[in-house]
This record gives sequence, C-alpha cells and structure tokens, in this order.
Amino acid sequence: MKPSYVVFACLGLLAQPLPADTIYQTTTQGKQIAVQRDAIVIHEDSSFLVYKHFDLKERRVTKVRLNKGSLPYHVQTSDAQGRAQIVETWKRFGYKAVITDQAGKIIHLSDLYMDFYPPEGRGSLLESVPPRTSMPVLLDNGGTDEVDFFKIDRVSIQGDRLIMTLREGKTLDGKFLMPTAHPAEARILGITNHYDPASPEVFDFAVPLSKLKLISFE
Repeated sequence: MKPSYVVFACLGLLAQPLPADTIYQTTTQGKQIAVQRDAIVIHEDSSFLVYKHFDLKERRVTKVRLNKGSLPYHVQTSDAQGRAQIVETWKRFGYKAVITDQAGKIIHLSDLYMDFYPPEGRGSLLESVPPRTSMPVLLDNGGTDEVDFFKIDRVSIQGDRLIMTLREGKTLDGKFLMPTAHPAEARILGITNHYDPASPEVFDFAVPLSKLKLISFE
C-alpha cells in the first residue's frame, strides 16, 4: 500500500466514532465544539489538560498540552476497554518494526519513532531537536539524506554506521547524521504489547540506536 493510501485510510478510520476520550471546548457563545476525538486524557487540573492522540501528519502518538484559559474544556471519558481499543487503532497505523539488539534479543514494536536525549541517558530529552519518523544519514558517496521510515525495508546498524535497504531495492551506505551539534543520543521508541493505555508516556520501550543491530520494518 502506498503511503498516501495509508494516510487516507487512517483519516477515514479515525473520522468514525470510536470509544475513546473526546475533548470539547465551550465557545464565547456557549456552544460546545469537539477539539479532539479519539484521544486519551492523561492529566487534568484547574490550569491544564494533557492528552495523547495519534498524529496523522507525524504518523506517531503525540502529547498535547492545553491551557484552559478563560474558555472551559469538557472531557467525555471512555472506559478502560474503549481506551485499549483506541491504542490498538494507533498501533495499526503507526510504523511497525521488528528490532534486534546487539545481544540478539528480538522485540516487536508499534508506533515506532526516533527521539534524542543527552548522551548515555543522562537527563531528559532534547526539546530543541524534534522527534521524527525518518533516518538522517551522511552518505558514503557524498551528500546527506533524511529517509522516511515508509521508504525503508530494513536498517543494519554497526555503531554509527548504517546500511539501509529501501523497499524499492536500493541500498544506502553511510553514517548516522546527528541532527544537532550538541552531544546527543538517538533512541528508537515505540509501543509493545504490554503498553498501558493509561500511561503518561506515548511509548513503553526505548533503546539507543547504537545498541541495535537490525531494524526490519513491516
């Protein structure tokens, strides 16, 4: 299936009523409008509302923080079964892959994406470097590229060295290109079958890219 068809299929599915949280805002005219459907609210207080949902453009699960301000929000909350069902929907349309680490352990992941942290896991993620669903590479034959996950069949990894086999059959050899001049660690993150829909995080598995041997996209 071509990437555009996947997005349109996802749009069609997520436009249907699903048993998950819906967030409404009351306008100045007193009318309630739905600002987000198919979400899971993970925090609410007098000032902020935080929820996670599947972002169609990013092709991954993201978190959104709403400032309540002067216009009130109302949440129609689903039950645990409804939240579990929406996570299964997210898993169907995010990137799936089988990853193999340097020790040979195999893990199946859904809603795969990449994010960046200080080296060796010290501190929180680097907010200045956005997460992505693509692989930046400095090519051996010259130039750079940022290859979208949907184009990749598999990636063989040796430290910072990458051999990318594309779905079209072409192979790209090069070095992982860190998208910042500051010290950073690239990590692969995703959802396993043990993911808790109530989790405040949008992933339950994370591993440094340098600790992996192979990523095989499904």
